Order: sequence, then structure tokens, then C-alpha cells
Amino acid sequence: MANLKEIRNRITSVQSTMQITSAMKMVSAAKLKKAQDAITAMRPYAEKLTELLQSVSATLEGDAGGQFTAQREVNKVLVVVITSNRGLCGAFNSNVIKQAKVVAESYAGKQVDIFAIGKKGNDVLRKTNNVVANQSEVFDKLTFDNVAEIAEALTSKFTSGEYDKIEIIYNQFKNAATQIVMTEQFLPLAPVVSENTTAGDYIFEPSKEEIVLTLIPKSLKTQLYKAIRDSFAAEHGARMTAMHKATDNATELRNQLKLTYNKARQAAITGEILEIVGGAEALNG
Repeated sequence: MANLKEIRNRITSVQSTMQITSAMKMVSAAKLKKAQDAITAMRPYAEKLTELLQSVSATLEGDAGGQFTAQREVNKVLVVVITSNRGLCGAFNSNVIKQAKVVAESYAGKQVDIFAIGKKGNDVLRKTNNVVANQSEVFDKLTFDNVAEIAEALTSKFTSGEYDKIEIIYNQFKNAATQIVMTEQFLPLAPVVSENTTAGDYIFEPSKEEIVLTLIPKSLKTQLYKAIRDSFAAEHGARMTAMHKATDNATELRNQLKLTYNKARQAAITGEILEIVGGAEALNG
């Protein structure tokens, strides 16, 4: 009977776990809808802004925007790693951290620093890499203005010559079950090659140079905001999927335990009946 009590306790424990994982799944599903709507609405704007910047930049002459496009010898690299503040989301964080280590190793012999956005990435990478900053609090109030401050700080680090190259690593949201680890060059801006753009495509007011110098900082802020928004949506999708699988596994384990419990209970009852019958026969004998 002690064995039956142990199985009952395990069943109760598994059922409690099921309730927790099921609740977390529903919470993540609700948050995912809002985050997915936000990134879906933002992508066309970000893509159009990038297209406009490329079109205007392709017709520029001179050094307009040179501080953002300067191709220097790469000796100091800053890798912006975007993870989450919480776990229980499958391989969401570990995939980004793994990619960050691969990128850092690709710059062997160079100074590679980590700029962490997200507590999980900071906690792991600080043990093996030089983490110069952690901006995990941005997820407490994820707004364009808050992200713009981080983008301005990153841009300043490049334009001042503190770093020769800045890259961003994050999870891009595809759907609730799929996240794609992305590595994007933040600065310097990659040279634009456009065969379809001509000088007559736009009427410029003010000058093209002034427009580009306004568009580039805006585009950089938008690029970082989109990356963080993508990661935020991908996090909830990964957590919802992970909790769904955890709930299914707990359900299967509970059913197995119930079957085991019923078999053990039946065996115990059969054993008691045999003892009674045996005792009765002994008395009759």
C-alpha cells in the first residue's frame, strides 16, 4: 500500500505541473497575439524606410553619411545579443547565445565585447565573454523611445571610433513554432548597390545629403527596435510552444501513472482476496 501512496503523490504532483504549464501557455498565447500584431504592423514601415534610404544613398555623391559608412580596419567589435529576461522557452535563448559565441570566435585575435539586451544572455555570456553593458530593463517598457536611446548609444560608440564594427544577434519571429536566429550588421552601413534607382526617381527638398543624414539615424533606431520587437514576439511564441509540449508530456506521464496505479491497486486487491480465501480454506480444513 505504501507503493500506492507514492504513486498517488506522483500523480498529484504531475497534475499540479500540468496546471502551471497550461496556465503559462495561455498567458504566452495572449501576449503573443499582441506582440505578433506589433511586429507585423512594423515590418512594412521598416522595410520601406530601408528601401528609401538605399534609393537615396545610391544617387549620392561625396561623403554624406560617411561617419555611418566608414569602413575601418576591424580591431574592436561590439556584438549586441538580444535574449529574454525569463526562461522556460525552449532553446530560444541558448540558440542566440550559441550564435554569439560563434561570432565572437570568428574574430580571433580581435577585441570582441558583448552588449547584452536581456537577462539570460547577460548571465551566461558574462562568464566567458566581456559584457560591457546590460539593458534588460528595456523589456519592462518596450517603446520606440526607450530603444532609440540604446540605438543612439551604439551609434555613438561607432562614430567616436570606440568600435570598428557593431553586429546584432536576435531571434526573428516567423510563427509561433519557428524562430530564426539572425546576425545583422548594424554599423558600418553596408554599401548600397542599386541598378534600378536613378537620380530622377525623387524630387528632394531639402537636399539629398540632409535627407540621408536624417534618415540614417532614424533607420538605425528602427532596425534595432524591429530586432527587439521580433525577439519579443519570438520569445512568447517559443514559450507557448514549450509549455504546450510540457503540458502534453505531463498528460502522458499522468496517464501512465494512473495505469500503473490501477494495476498495482488491482494486484493488491487480488492479493487480499487470495489471502482471505486461503484463510477460509485453512479454517475449513
